[in-house]
Amino acid sequence: MDQHNLIIILGATASGKTKLAVQVAHALNGEIISADSRQVFKRMDIGTGKDLQEYTIEGTTIPYHLIDILEPGERYHVDAFKNDFYQAFDEISKRGKLPVLCGGTGMYIHSLLQNQAFTAVPVNQALRNQLELLTKEELVLQLQSDASHNTQHVDLSSKKRLIRALEIAAYLKENELETVDRPVLKPLIFGLKNEVEVTRAKILERLEARFKAGLIEEVAQLLKLGISKEMLIFYGLEYKFIVNYLDGQLTLAELKLRLGIAICQYAKRQNTFFRKMEKDSVNIIWLDASLSTNQLKQLVLQKVSASFN
Repeated sequence: MDQHNLIIILGATASGKTKLAVQVAHALNGEIISADSRQVFKRMDIGTGKDLQEYTIEGTTIPYHLIDILEPGERYHVDAFKNDFYQAFDEISKRGKLPVLCGGTGMYIHSLLQNQAFTAVPVNQALRNQLELLTKEELVLQLQSDASHNTQHVDLSSKKRLIRALEIAAYLKENELETVDRPVLKPLIFGLKNEVEVTRAKILERLEARFKAGLIEEVAQLLKLGISKEMLIFYGLEYKFIVNYLDGQLTLAELKLRLGIAICQYAKRQNTFFRKMEKDSVNIIWLDASLSTNQLKQLVLQKVSASFN
């Protein structure tokens, strides 16, 4: 395993990546590290699709990390994920096991592969509020007028990323970033991809199953525990739409329709981000997610065997 020290399995929602990651971890004496921005929160199980029963295979529970590590109502961000990931990576590696990173939060995965120090720059909400008032063109001009800032890697077409770039530039004028010594990651990356219509069908089927499993009741219970509506809306998708439903803004039929559409749109954004990662020279071995989990596992193991030997 000198050539690779990490397996990554990524894919859009409902692609079956968790089942595959567990099978691969079981076969390779590995442990799962989750790359999911919402599964870190306790008691947010159905809405985030933790499906913890999938981590048990042939009577053995595969250890997992970065799931259920925070209380609902807290915030999580890229830099916190990186710190938590490297801690888990180190612990797993010291046990002589193989870390298997699994998830669909592309920004988290990409942050490890790029290892950019800028993720440690804190949010400056006051500055963001000011910059939000500017047009995209004005933001570009402001960024380009700052000779101290390298704009080469900034996505000039995204207002959100322009604001972040200016936020970083402002921070660096008055602060220095601490250099953190991280282990070198040598990942083998697999991606699961489905046809659009297959993805849509799987999303809607899974969503209906989650409603039957108590998705609405889960959100209602979080509200009873004192988690604010604003925070649940911030968590997005299921939590946002169900809060609106519980407030009487949507009928049950409208909730299911609009939430289904929103999750499909989210899957599309995930795949767009993965394509961006490829443009940034990330090598992803794409697999046909319509194959059985066992077939996919065999394909992964073949690639791993060829790569590790």
